Amino acid sequence: MADRSLTGVLLVGGASRRFGSPKALATIGGETLAERGRRVLAETCDEVLLVGKRGELPFEVVDDGTETRAPIAGVVAGLRAASHDVAVFVPVDCPWITAEVVRTLGDACRDAAVPQTGPLPGAWAKSALPLLERRLTSGPLALHRAYDELDVVTVELDPMLVADVDTPGDLSARG
Repeated sequence: MADRSLTGVLLVGGASRRFGSPKALATIGGETLAERGRRVLAETCDEVLLVGKRGELPFEVVDDGTETRAPIAGVVAGLRAASHDVAVFVPVDCPWITAEVVRTLGDACRDAAVPQTGPLPGAWAKSALPLLERRLTSGPLALHRAYDELDVVTVELDPMLVADVDTPGDLSARG
């Protein structure tokens, strides 16, 4: 379904242990990773939400409402808060993602659309919410473990565009 309305969700709830400081506040090209992610999502999404742990960053977020430190917590919170049936989730530490990749994932989504590299970044539909809510409560927490119970489309994308940064060195190597 081309050109569907999308909610863009920037996941900012990671602990950033390996990075050493909040990734959302790291800079590249004169903007923070949070500003960059929000800008890219706004280029193609009708609504943009930032989801994480309230009080951990100097800007407002949709609180994921759980002590769990796993991407599934952000996906569940984002789907609950989304105005649209499909939301594209981008971790704040994926600074090279493009609006074209966001749109491609959103348009391909059935219950989910994910790159060949894994479940995030990825598009998830509200139809997946009941299963993800159960898994958030009782496990397993890994998003890819839900694939066998959902209609998931794998989208071949340039791995460099969906790569994440785990350390400041990762960011400066390509920055």
